Amino acid sequence: MKNSHGLLIAAAVAFVGVTGCTTKNYVKSQTAPIVDHTNQLEQKTADNNRAIHDVDDRATAGIKQAQSAADSATQNAQNATKAAGDADTAANDAVHRADSLDSVVKGLDNYKSMANVTVNFGFDKAVLTKDDKDQLDSFAAQLGTAKSYILEVTGGTDSIGSAEYNYDLSNRRADAVVQYLASKYGVAAHRFYLIGIGKDKEVAPNNTAEGRKQNRRVEIQLLSNMSNGQAPATTSQAAPPPPSSN
Repeated sequence: MKNSHGLLIAAAVAFVGVTGCTTKNYVKSQTAPIVDHTNQLEQKTADNNRAIHDVDDRATAGIKQAQSAADSATQNAQNATKAAGDADTAANDAVHRADSLDSVVKGLDNYKSMANVTVNFGFDKAVLTKDDKDQLDSFAAQLGTAKSYILEVTGGTDSIGSAEYNYDLSNRRADAVVQYLASKYGVAAHRFYLIGIGKDKEVAPNNTAEGRKQNRRVEIQLLSNMSNGQAPATTSQAAPPPPSSN
C-alpha cells in the first residue's frame, strides 16, 4: 500500500509538472504574436514619424526657398521703382533748369541775342575737338565788346541710352565748353547759364546717323543787355529860329 500511495503521489507531481509546462507553452504561444504585432506597430510608428519629419523638412525648405524668391522679387521691384524715380527726378530737374533759364532771359526784355555757335560731339563723348575749339575761339572774339552779357550754354544728346545717363552726358558736354571759355578767355562764372537737357529736345530726327550727330551738341548763345550802363537816349529839340533882320 505504501508503494502504491507513493506511486500515485509521484504520478500526480509529474502530471502537475507536465500541466505547468503545457500551460506556459500555451501562454507563450499566445503572447508571442501579440509581442510581434506590437513590435511591428512600433516600427511602423517610427517609420511614420521619420516620414513626417522628412515631409516637414522638405516643406520647410520649400517655404524658405519660396520666401527667398519672393524677397528677391520684391527687392528687384524696389530697385526698378527707385531707378524709375531717379530718372523721373533727373528729368524734372532738367525741365526745371530749362524753365528757370527761360524765366531769367524772358524776364529781362533788354537782353538780346547777339551771336550763337554750336559744337558737336562724337558718340558718348564730352571732349572738345580742335575744330570745336576753333569755333569757340571765333565766337569768343565777340565777348570783348559785349556789354552786360550772359552765355546760355545748352548741352544735348541723341536718343541712345537711358534718360538719366543722357542728362549727365549733356551736362558734361556743356561743362566742357564752359571750362574752355572760362580758362582761356577769363569769362566769369556768373555769366554762364548751363543746362543739360539730355535727349529731351532734339534738333534733328534721331532715326538717322546725321540726325543723331546734330543732336550730340552744345549750343552757346550770347545774350547782351543793351540798355544796361548806357545813357538814356535824349529827345531831340528844334533849333530856335534865327533872329529876324530889321
